[in-house]
Amino acid sequence: MGIERFAGRDLDRLRTAGRTARATLIAVAQQLRPGMSTADIDALVRADTAARGAAPSQLGFQGFPAAVCTSRNEVVCHGIPDRNELLREGDILNVDVTSHIGGFHGDTSHSFAIGPISEAASRLLRVAQQCRDLGIAEIRDGARLGDIGAAIQEHAESRGYSVVRDYCGHGIGRVMHTPPQVVHFGKRGTGRRLRSGMVITVEPMINAGSAETVLDARDGWTVRTADGELSAQFEHTVLVTEHGHAVLTLVEHDPLAVDPCRMETGLPSVGAGG
Repeated sequence: MGIERFAGRDLDRLRTAGRTARATLIAVAQQLRPGMSTADIDALVRADTAARGAAPSQLGFQGFPAAVCTSRNEVVCHGIPDRNELLREGDILNVDVTSHIGGFHGDTSHSFAIGPISEAASRLLRVAQQCRDLGIAEIRDGARLGDIGAAIQEHAESRGYSVVRDYCGHGIGRVMHTPPQVVHFGKRGTGRRLRSGMVITVEPMINAGSAETVLDARDGWTVRTADGELSAQFEHTVLVTEHGHAVLTLVEHDPLAVDPCRMETGLPSVGAGG
């Protein structure tokens, strides 16, 4: 199946979608506190997304019941916000925001430390963020998807972590999930070749223990580590360019592009399109 390559005004709209999603994520970061529920986060995402003239892409996607994924501690991905799930000091929490505006989608996530966290959790967050960034660094016209996966796998495993294999990144554009699948493990020089104009997400899920996961049979969405160990994830939407890449889910002076082990509160507000 062919993969759409974007240019011109479509790229401008993709940049707007990416920056809009990131701005909502930053707005949520300003308000994360111990004691709030993950349902509170969903309400924040809905309100902020609407204020920016966008819609939450995740809401209703294949039946998903919320506007955001909130994945806490051992939850790998697709955590459903719940009024009975309260954030506690020492938690780590991934907030995954996808915004639809102008006919295009932008997808980004960040794992946060809720108050002081353990040294083990801090190290996991740092390595997970490094894995994403090392994967992105491989992206350029002519590179292969295996180059991205290999960079992530090599870094994670060399530091004693595992890479989730059951879930992956994806193409994105007019539709939230499109080909290609962007796996976060592999061998260099293998896989589909990237071409300028393609847009993909890089979103490795890094586990403190085994890479094995289990799907919650009750809700059909929540994915947890099989061994109950912590998991962390960071995500950007990335454009392949002739000479490298451009991250579409960054804003100017992005306050989340820092050490993830610091609780990101009291951040400056960021407008859509940043």
